[in-house]
Amino acid sequence: MAISRFKALDLAQNRPMPAVKLPDQKITEYYGSNTFNDDVMKSLLSPDAYKKINEAILTGSKIDRESADEVAAAMKSWAVSKGATHYTHWFQPLTGSTAEKHDAFFDIDFKTGKALEKFKGSALVQQEPDASSFPSGGIRSTFEARGYTAWDPSSPAFIMENLGGTATLCIPSVFVSYTGEALDYKTPLLKAIALVDKAATAVMKEFFDRDVKRVIATLGPEQEYFVIDEALFNARPDLMMSGRTVFGHAPAKGQQLEDHYFGSIPPRINAFMVDFEIEAQKLGMPVRTRHNEVAPAQFEVAPTFEELNLACDHNQLLMDLMNKVAARHKLKVLFHEKPFAGINGSGKHNNWSLGTDTGINLLGPSSKPKENLRFLAFFVNVIKAVYDNSDLLRASIASPGNEHRLGANEAPPAIMSVFVGNTMNRVLTEFEKNKEITLEKGDNVYLKLGVNKIPSLLLDNTDRNRTSPFAFTGNKFEFRAVGSSANCAQAMTVLNTMVADQLFKFKADVDKLIEKGQKKELAISEVLQGYIKASRKIIFEGNNYSEEWVKEAAKRGLGNIKDTPSALEVYLRKPSVDLFERHGIYTAKELHARVEIEWENYIKKVQIESRVLGDLAINHIVSTALKYQTQLVDNVRGQKEIGIPAKVYQPTVETIKKISEYIGKIQTLVVDMTEARKKANAIEDAHKRALAYNQKVKSFFDTIRYQIDKLELIVDDDEWPLPKYRELLMVR
Repeated sequence: MAISRFKALDLAQNRPMPAVKLPDQKITEYYGSNTFNDDVMKSLLSPDAYKKINEAILTGSKIDRESADEVAAAMKSWAVSKGATHYTHWFQPLTGSTAEKHDAFFDIDFKTGKALEKFKGSALVQQEPDASSFPSGGIRSTFEARGYTAWDPSSPAFIMENLGGTATLCIPSVFVSYTGEALDYKTPLLKAIALVDKAATAVMKEFFDRDVKRVIATLGPEQEYFVIDEALFNARPDLMMSGRTVFGHAPAKGQQLEDHYFGSIPPRINAFMVDFEIEAQKLGMPVRTRHNEVAPAQFEVAPTFEELNLACDHNQLLMDLMNKVAARHKLKVLFHEKPFAGINGSGKHNNWSLGTDTGINLLGPSSKPKENLRFLAFFVNVIKAVYDNSDLLRASIASPGNEHRLGANEAPPAIMSVFVGNTMNRVLTEFEKNKEITLEKGDNVYLKLGVNKIPSLLLDNTDRNRTSPFAFTGNKFEFRAVGSSANCAQAMTVLNTMVADQLFKFKADVDKLIEKGQKKELAISEVLQGYIKASRKIIFEGNNYSEEWVKEAAKRGLGNIKDTPSALEVYLRKPSVDLFERHGIYTAKELHARVEIEWENYIKKVQIESRVLGDLAINHIVSTALKYQTQLVDNVRGQKEIGIPAKVYQPTVETIKKISEYIGKIQTLVVDMTEARKKANAIEDAHKRALAYNQKVKSFFDTIRYQIDKLELIVDDDEWPLPKYRELLMVR
């Protein structure tokens, strides 16, 4: 329920500093204590069951019923000892958040009427939530409710502690329809992870290292977010309903002094961070970094690298946990990509790499020439994959929130490009241009015409480019364009699929040359030269924010899809459908369903923003401005009655006229926006309706906002009904 601005300010400014109970143990002693981790399994399972669950984690093999029953019994025993009374399959439907249905650890014996503790292997492996209540994009009719969640053994079960001392055992799970289609983010991600493992392992075994048995995709997502006081949040209906402010004049001091980034963390926020980190570490989340971000009230938390599926699960859990801990501190965490206009928005930088089971980072440069041929093979193939699928990569980060952020002069534009740095750019240029490649000294690849050999490449030997959407940062690629509220799995499914597809092509191209009698190292080099030449257009080292780059990118033929509805349409292009169907990641039916869901989601979110903007404009801003205008009219009338010269009160008269002008425009624009919304709602096709919301309804937002922000500068501060930017951002 919304509260008044000054009541909210009073609450926010007089909060007592919360006490955070610090653990008696060192982090190393309680880290992962609330997860059903390897140590717990070793202590509770028989050697045979432990072996089978580890095989399932590593290879994806199925767990037999007997072993599942043993795991379930051990998991229940462990969870109950931790205070758990219920269990749930924790899954990630296409709502953008996580979902859970709690069941108690007991059943009724109908013969005796007594309660029995119960948790069988069947309950661990599978549950049946109501699939009709989650978005399906037409895969399931409303009356066809059945859907299934199934345990994902590769992501450890965990205990979520609740208020009141109770706890719930959460079992990470996939979510599929009755007919087998994926209804979540995790299912296609697991397929994409297995695919890139297969492709990269084949390349490694065939060309570089036969001892490699597995390639693991890794991820370290840097999470940006804003934190404001709970009372101020509750006093802004737009934040409550849409996650962002639909108006608000820029404060005199925002981020222009650049004094926020890495500055001293406010004590109250630091207490929240410490509290959150303790809870995260108990859940096995390796959060290590915390700092102020560039904008006021903006912060970042970053973990160390983890296996990709686990990292995605942990990031979803992290956002949920942050909200729960923030509530204890009377704070509100904002994950919207652009909650405040005029200052930096928030991203979720996905730091992605590939590593082998033998401990090699495949995107890590080396001081040894032969190892650098391996590095260049994976490095160049990733660039080629991005070039060939740049529009699809853009589609993977399309969302209503990210639409406000992309190209907003603090985030990468909608143009996908790759930054590699001066050193790597020089290496690629020299490698591409050299026509004569010979083998000397133990099959090391030597290049003539300008460079003696593939040079020693040092870690972090190049600059970073924070304007790049996809940047090489020494031993990984950083996909910076992902939005802060996104599920990492969406973008990572696309990235891993297209990289795997490219690696399969690479192996086939090299094999063809080898079959013709070409030496392996020379064949690899020749294929890579062709790839560098073919994908050169995607590499850009300059300022991605500049207008010059937009023009240059157009000359290069790079895509620049600015709106979300159009970006999502890329999923349905024939090359995209063929890519996903070819590798079994999505069926055409699943792709169409997901795009339909995203279009509907876009429509609903813009619709909510439009409605809240119209409501606040008329019922809060216009009414307040009219009251203030009446006060000014009475003031002018009084001055006139006592004989004050007209030139004295003429500035007030001009202010009255300006208020009338702004009010009139707001009222007219809100009516027109409402009519545009009605027309859009009448369109049956979801894609066309989403485009109408983008082009017709959303086009009113900035114009209405401009009038309201002008009134904010005129109306008496004591009369203004909603917390202002200076209060939302600066009150700690």
